[in-house]
Amino acid sequence: MPTPSFLDTRLNAVRPDLADRALEGRVEAPRFVEGTPAHVTVPVTALRRRPAADAPRDTELLLGETVTVFDRAEGFAWVQARRDGYVGYVAARDIAEGAPAPTHAVSAVRSFIYRAADIKSPVTGWVSLNSPVVISGTEDRFSRLAGGGYMVSQHLRGVADREDDFVAVAEGFLETPYLWGGRSSLGLDCSGLVQNALHAAGFACPRDTDMQEAALGETLPDGAPFARGDLVFWKGHVGIMLDGDTLLHANATYMKIVAEPVAPAIARIAETDGPVTSVRRMPGLRAP
Repeated sequence: MPTPSFLDTRLNAVRPDLADRALEGRVEAPRFVEGTPAHVTVPVTALRRRPAADAPRDTELLLGETVTVFDRAEGFAWVQARRDGYVGYVAARDIAEGAPAPTHAVSAVRSFIYRAADIKSPVTGWVSLNSPVVISGTEDRFSRLAGGGYMVSQHLRGVADREDDFVAVAEGFLETPYLWGGRSSLGLDCSGLVQNALHAAGFACPRDTDMQEAALGETLPDGAPFARGDLVFWKGHVGIMLDGDTLLHANATYMKIVAEPVAPAIARIAETDGPVTSVRRMPGLRAP
């Protein structure tokens, strides 16, 4: 039984020698495994296409995010991210067993972890927007992390709380460098920006552009005027409308996240990626 052609291996843990037990009966593999939970222990780590340090970065995992581990070998773990289902290889040293239940998530674009409840205390690490954390208590304006260290409480939100305006969240990343496969505040790609912004506002969002175009919102008719929050898709690219005339996107032309007039952007992108393939409107957006 070969792997079915409709089965997206980005989102299904299957390879010639091994597969997720949940796929048994759907794919052929010499061995099926249940998988074990683990969590990321560094600020950000690459999820790669192959178990090699020079393999392409398909996406990234953030501190505290959980994965299911199916295999470990030669310094890499083959995992599936629980947040968006992406499958790939992560450095084994960057994860630890178990899946702690988060109490909060990071609400700032980036924040720091301090050794003590004092902004003058040495910084021991950093965290990016949407990173899940476990808080064990508070001291004045600080929250104590269960694993050690402190964060400024105003940079956190309850794990069930949501931002009102995903476009405003995306605007917070303006000028962030472009990074292929990036999902952190150090660098983002176009679909990583969309995923981060939507997740903060409580929308389930897949990782890659083609997945987002297939899953998000409702398609607008050709020629419909743009509005704030509309997602504009090309083959391999996506941007967010700030208003009827301005596009916010991470792009390799400027190598950063920019806001620019949409009409010339469409013309420029058409030269490399072709025409706009769809415009999709997200439901339930609140006015800024």
